[in-house]
Formats: sequence, C-alpha cells, structure tokens
Amino acid sequence: MMGLINPDFQTLPELFASVFAHYRDEPAKFPFARKINGVYNPISYREFEKDVTTFAAFLKHNGITSKDRVAILSENRPGWYLSDMAIMNIGAINVPLYPSLPPNQIEYILKNCGAKAVVVSNMLQLGKILSIQKNLSELTLVVIMNRLEEVIENVFDLNEVKREGEAILAREPFILDGTIVNPDDVATIIYTSGTTGLPKGVMLTHRNICENVKSCSSVICLDDSDRGLSFLPLSHAYERTGGYYLLFACGASIYLAESVETISLNMTEAQPTIMFTVPRLFDRIKSGILKQISTQSALKQKIFYGALKTGEKYHNELNTQGHVSPLLAIQHTLAKQLVYNKIKNKFGGHLRYFVSGGAALPQKIGEFFQALDIRILEGFGLTETAPVTHVNRPEKIKYGTVGRAVDNVEVMIAPDGEILLKGPNIMKGYWNDEAATREVIKDGWFHSGDIGEIDRDGYLTITDRKKHIIVTTGGKNIAPGPIENMISESAFVDQVIVVGEKRPFLIALIVPDFTALQEFAAAEKITFSTIKELIEHKEVMQIYEKLLRNISKHLATHEKIRKFLLVDTAFTIDNAQMTPTFKLKRKIIYAKYATEIDKMYKTFNTVYNTE
Repeated sequence: MMGLINPDFQTLPELFASVFAHYRDEPAKFPFARKINGVYNPISYREFEKDVTTFAAFLKHNGITSKDRVAILSENRPGWYLSDMAIMNIGAINVPLYPSLPPNQIEYILKNCGAKAVVVSNMLQLGKILSIQKNLSELTLVVIMNRLEEVIENVFDLNEVKREGEAILAREPFILDGTIVNPDDVATIIYTSGTTGLPKGVMLTHRNICENVKSCSSVICLDDSDRGLSFLPLSHAYERTGGYYLLFACGASIYLAESVETISLNMTEAQPTIMFTVPRLFDRIKSGILKQISTQSALKQKIFYGALKTGEKYHNELNTQGHVSPLLAIQHTLAKQLVYNKIKNKFGGHLRYFVSGGAALPQKIGEFFQALDIRILEGFGLTETAPVTHVNRPEKIKYGTVGRAVDNVEVMIAPDGEILLKGPNIMKGYWNDEAATREVIKDGWFHSGDIGEIDRDGYLTITDRKKHIIVTTGGKNIAPGPIENMISESAFVDQVIVVGEKRPFLIALIVPDFTALQEFAAAEKITFSTIKELIEHKEVMQIYEKLLRNISKHLATHEKIRKFLLVDTAFTIDNAQMTPTFKLKRKIIYAKYATEIDKMYKTFNTVYNTE
C-alpha cells in the first residue's frame, strides 16, 4: 500500500485511530523502535495503542479535559509520542518544550499558556519543574517517564500512570467516550525559538497539521516498508509533522536515534529509507567523507575524485539536457559500484533521500551529495505554517532552491520581496497575542518575514530573512545569508555571522572548523597551547584572509567583508547563542562580541583590508 493509510482523516485522533485499527493485528509491523541493551527493539501497534488509551484515561480522570494545555518536556523517546497521542485523544492541547530550556524560560511558557499538567522525561527535567512549581498556580499534575524514586505530591511516573489508567478503565469503561475533537480546535501551541525577544505561542489546529501531512504525502511517497531515523527534536514543528505524523500516517516505522553523536552508528543499525535533518549534519558528513578519503591510498583517492567528477557531469547533463550520453551512463554505473554504493552503505544501505529543512542548505553541499548519488530534498516552511510550504520534488531537484509549493499552499511575492503564504496550513494565530497575529496575517496572507524569488518552474529561492537585512550607513541594503553561505563553504569554517547594521562596511565573525585547523597546524608544524593561540597565529589568519579575498571577487563593493574576527568558542544551544532548531541568535552574538566588533571598526585603517 502506497501513501496514507486513511487519506480522509480530519483530526489527529482520527489519524491515530485509523492507523492503529489498520495494523493492530499485524505483529510484524510496528510504529516505533528504540535501543535497549545495544539493540533496536520494536514496540507493537497493539501495545502502544493500549498505553495511549490508559494514559488518556489517567489524564481525564485527573481533571485534564478538552482544550486544557499539557506540556511535554522531554528528549525524543517513545514516551513523547505516547504523551502526545494521549493528550490529543482527550481533546487537550500539547505544548512541547525543548529539553535544553532553562527553568526561567520553561516558567514563562507554562505561565503564558496556563498549563494544567506537564510530562517530563527524567529527574533532571523534573528538577526544573519542581524549582518553579510554586510560581505555577494552574499546574496540578506532573508525570515523569522514568521511574520515580521517591514520593512527591502530585507527581506520578509512567508505570504508575499505566497501572492507574487500567484500573480507571476497568471501573469507568466509557470514560473516553464522548470526547469530540473538531478540525478547527487547537491541537498544539508551539513556542517559537525566540531568536529575538520573548517566544510567542503558535496555535496550530488539527486542520492545519492534517492538511499539511496530506500535502507532504503527495510529494514524498511513503509506505509501511519505509523507515525513518528520528533525531531532530520533536518539540519542533518540522520533525513533528514530517518525521512523526507523516511517517505514522503512512505506516512507516520510526527508529529513535540515541543522540546526535550516535547518528552515524544508528543509521547503519536502523537502515532508514528517509531522514528528516538539518544542513549542519551534511557539513559533518561531508567533512567525515573527505577526511576518510584523505587517509586512503593515492589510487583510492583518484577513484573517489574521479567518481565525484563523473557524478557532477552526469547530473549536469541530466538537468540541462534531460538525458546523458551512453558513455557517461556506463561511467556512472561503474562509479556507483566502486564508490557511491559504499558511501550509501554508511547510511544503512537503503536510504532513498534525506529531507533538509530548518535552515538554508548551501547549493554546493547539495550538489556534492547529488554527485555521490545521494538525494537531498530541501524544503521550506515556518512553525506558523504547520510547517511545510515548499519542497523539492524527487523527480526534479534544484539545489539552491527550496522547491515548489505543496498542495493547498498559495504563494505571492510582495513588492518588497517578502514571501506571502495562504492555505489551510496557516496557524490560527499567536496564543493570547492578537496584536502580533494581526502583524503577520493581513488580508488572509501570512507574512513570512523571508525574502525570496520564484523561477519559471515555480521553484522558490530564499535570499534572506527580512529582519536580517543589513542597512549600512551608506544606505546600502545587504542580505547577509548568501555571503555567509559562500564563506561557510570553506572546509576551515564551521559557523559564520556577518555584521554591518548602521556601520560603514561589513565584517564577519567566524568560528573555525577546529579539527581542520589542528590538522593544518600539524602539517605545517605550528605549535600552540590553546585554541586562542592557534587562531591568532599568522599562518592561520592568512587562510581566512585568502578565503575572504577570493570571495570578494564575486561580491559587489558594498558586500565585501572588510575585516574578520576568529572566535574560539562555537555558537551553541548550551551557551544560548543558538536556538534549539540550530538558528543563530544574532542579537545575543552581537552583544557578546560588541567590544571586539567596535574595536575592529575603530582600527579599520590599521588592519588587513580584504578589498
């Protein structure tokens, strides 16, 4: 069977019920698998459905009713899916929280949405809740997925919840009957990551999410032979709609990665056919491939780079002419046997395609993987659009674009270049914030805040965020995104952010790829005792001077990077310089390096100029 198990579902409980009914008596099929004692263990549909029902009965018996807000503070694990389904099945509203959030931010969100209950994963997350519980007057119930080792008032662990839920159902077999969930009811409130200001609660209805799942299913054909590997946070709309609801709706199995660090191992074990991911993963994979090749014999290196060149030629001819020459087809088949299939085996050997979202995929990265016969479908969307609005089609991929609009989504480019969107996937609004809602939804059109262009095939290119546009003191409007992408293509660059708002020219803050730098230092016999000492070395500085000089040749005068600062600490979630969805928090980074930035502008005439 291809595609959706039930193409007519209108709400998420309806989706869950139809898939459970379809597979309940098929023990060979399973929705989820998690690692236990080093081996992936499946969870059957029948077992999972039973747990959902008992959890839902427990919540309802303990006063959680339709439209109540229930938060989930957890890493990706079976309990996340279980909690979500139980919450939805009683008509309550799921408020997902990133497990990396500190207590003060959790407190803000729980207060803002008026959460009555929260489900946490472990004692660490429970500790956060207990530390702020006295400030949360509406919070009456806490459930922990791990075993609770001490008695805490109004805190229950999941095993206890299941036992109590069973007893409740035995006493009140009809407790879940009569729950009515309508398509236009709010299903979830997802708080935006907050690259600027306080997070806003995006209200997505059942219709928003269900219509988006249907639209995605018409682009990416999946069935119950497919497997996904989940590692992006389920708290994010992208993983939730694509990596969870879409896969579940098509009967595909979802394997849970142990962590970001174990993805390579987990891919070989789970053998996924599809993976939803972000561009940073591809940077790491590419670096890993090239690093491994550099240790091989001269002959093997020659074969690899020959295969890479063949792949580039093959796809260039295919994209421009629609066919390839017989000789090139033979060369491509040979390269597949010698190189491409071996690389694919590192991803489990069954991968049909990656889906990339959350940030811009550099065109050259996409083309590198395409040349190795690995397809990446880049897409676009926002939390407010449930989230997918565009995606490249498997039959026609254009790297550098985010593809065509999915079914039911209308697109318009405003006079100032902003991308406007309309469709059944557009959010109901921001929770308790009508002013912010009116600011982004005008005359039925959602104003995305992104700047873009649409080509003759309907493929959308994102050029930048509207609020990221830099206006220099000379009145020049500059989109930093494309410049940052050019810089980040270097093997010596891990992260980069361009600065220049209300300044006379642009500078760049660059986080080097420290592994590449250390290898360079070893090869050049450069000694150093700290990373700071390494990045201040003259020969290291010259790497980046040359890089920016080369990039300047492709930029207008006002777009050139005149100076740069190498920083010795990456922008991460832990140091609050990156959101949980891997977007850089520009304002926080600017503030962190304000002194160094001011100094660079003041001493411009005495230091290296890239022009």
